[in-house]
Amino acid sequence: MSLVWMEALLPLGIIAGMLCVMGNAQYYIHKAAHGRPKHIGNDMWDVAMERRDKKLVEQAFAHIQK
Repeated sequence: MSLVWMEALLPLGIIAGMLCVMGNAQYYIHKAAHGRPKHIGNDMWDVAMERRDKKLVEQAFAHIQK
């Protein structure tokens, strides 16, 4: 009777494994689609800084090509 809890280990292991597989699948699909890992907790400030950085990089690249 004391080892009854071990019966639950296999299903719990399968569930935990599938959760890990699904999480990693989301990560790699997002990385393949966008070229970088997903930024967790993106707020308006982060979005504004990404736009600013993109504009600065484009301007710097344009000056290099001239």
